[in-house]
Amino acid sequence: MADNGPEASSRAGSAKMDPVLRNAIRYTISAKEYRTLHEYLVKQSPTIVRNRAPLPSRYDAAIKNKDDYNAAAIRASLRVFLAAQSGLKLWDIITEQILWRGKPTRVTVKSSPFRSPNFRLSISISLILLLHRVLHRFFTRLRVNLLTKDAAPFRRRNPRISKALTARLAPAVGSSLAGFALGVSPGDQFRITVAIYLATRAAEFAYNTLEDDGWFKNRPWWFGSWLLMPPVFGQLLHAFLFDRDCFPTSYGNFILRNTPNYIQKRPPGYPSQLAWPTNDGIVDGLAEISRLNYPAFVSPILFPSASQILPPSISQISPITSSAHPSIHALTCALLHPHEPSCMRTYVTFFLGAVPMFAKFFTIIFGLFSLPRYKLLLKDPVKEMDQLAKNVLRMTIFVSGAIGTSWGSICLFQYFLPRTFLPTQRWFWGGFLGGLWGFLERKKGRGQFLYSTRASIDSLWKVGVKRGWWKSGKNGDVWVFVASLMLLNAVYEVNPNAVTSGVVRKSLGMLRGEGWVDRAKIVKNEGVKEE
Repeated sequence: MADNGPEASSRAGSAKMDPVLRNAIRYTISAKEYRTLHEYLVKQSPTIVRNRAPLPSRYDAAIKNKDDYNAAAIRASLRVFLAAQSGLKLWDIITEQILWRGKPTRVTVKSSPFRSPNFRLSISISLILLLHRVLHRFFTRLRVNLLTKDAAPFRRRNPRISKALTARLAPAVGSSLAGFALGVSPGDQFRITVAIYLATRAAEFAYNTLEDDGWFKNRPWWFGSWLLMPPVFGQLLHAFLFDRDCFPTSYGNFILRNTPNYIQKRPPGYPSQLAWPTNDGIVDGLAEISRLNYPAFVSPILFPSASQILPPSISQISPITSSAHPSIHALTCALLHPHEPSCMRTYVTFFLGAVPMFAKFFTIIFGLFSLPRYKLLLKDPVKEMDQLAKNVLRMTIFVSGAIGTSWGSICLFQYFLPRTFLPTQRWFWGGFLGGLWGFLERKKGRGQFLYSTRASIDSLWKVGVKRGWWKSGKNGDVWVFVASLMLLNAVYEVNPNAVTSGVVRKSLGMLRGEGWVDRAKIVKNEGVKEE
């Protein structure tokens, strides 16, 4: 049956649309989407469905005088909720059926679906979107109304409140209160990670704004985000040895997998009935050696009758140190490179093995990231391949140098420093020296630097709580998230170009109800038209 038939037109003009059905459709799909749905789905349905489904013209007439902003916000939040719930459920299936296959089954406590972590996380994300849109529109309208002549008496009676509510950043700051909906989600590592991520991104964009305003115009040529790396690597290396429960597992696995010269693996022909230190056991041995102020190495080859070769607290490393070269004097050297007495030769050998390995790894990573730019590659392959090779080479030397120097520095300190001088703190300074290799990636490594910084902030916070340096406040991560969202919204309002990520700019547009648009490009195009 055609939409423009006489019967359809008569029915559309005479019958009123059921309000429950109208609101159900209105808060589910837009008028444009309903028209498309009716065109391609409803018209192909059985006659009884076509007769009951309202025509697009009736639906348009029913909502044409209504404000669709709140309905659009609810529609978007419902879709985000369903997408998040579906994605989390799919991830659970993948982890249980693929990633955890053959491993011990994780014990899960059954609870109400409304109290499940996935539901709470999904409802938290959708509430942030809904409240952000509603609050942004509310504060925008309130600001406009307070700036009218009719509101002059109110502004005179309440100057401070009026100044705050009529400020340019009032909608941006006020809408950020929607971030408190993050508290609905489970208070686990995910919430902490999100808060730290948003805080570092907001700080990055705020720095961009200050830079655009000329605050750093006289900075030295070497100044940049790479300066974060020395203290960050120092903190991470220190936590890796002495607070591994507060250290990111992925970082630790990456370091241990790629330091074969310093982390001794079980020899191929070593008897299976004999114990061999695990990677964690070796790292624990290094930490205990530091606490013991670096005792001297007594070679069992030269002194087989010695009463005590190793202190009892580090006896688990004896399978490695018992066969160490007799000319080695430092116990850490006997543990890190037992068959090579020269620390410098070990350091150089590490580079000879690590550089090709990391070059292959980063060639794959950068190659995958360059796939979306295949048109530029086809247009100018020589230039693109040259740029790819430079990126791989810089990152390879940076990572190789950072890891190798962090391990090799302990030998350096053993040679120059007294045993009792900064016995545990010198690991921080070893990581500090390793972080100086970030200078090579200073121009294009901000993303990697900020990733390491986020890991370090998370680790440092946990170490501080563990050691009693500070206390973990209730919902402190939520407050950090809200404050970061305020700063991010303020930067986006003042200078959209300072938000250098197009995805972040478009996401903020979605939060504000502007759609998936890039406000920075809109402002730029308007400026070109004015010129």
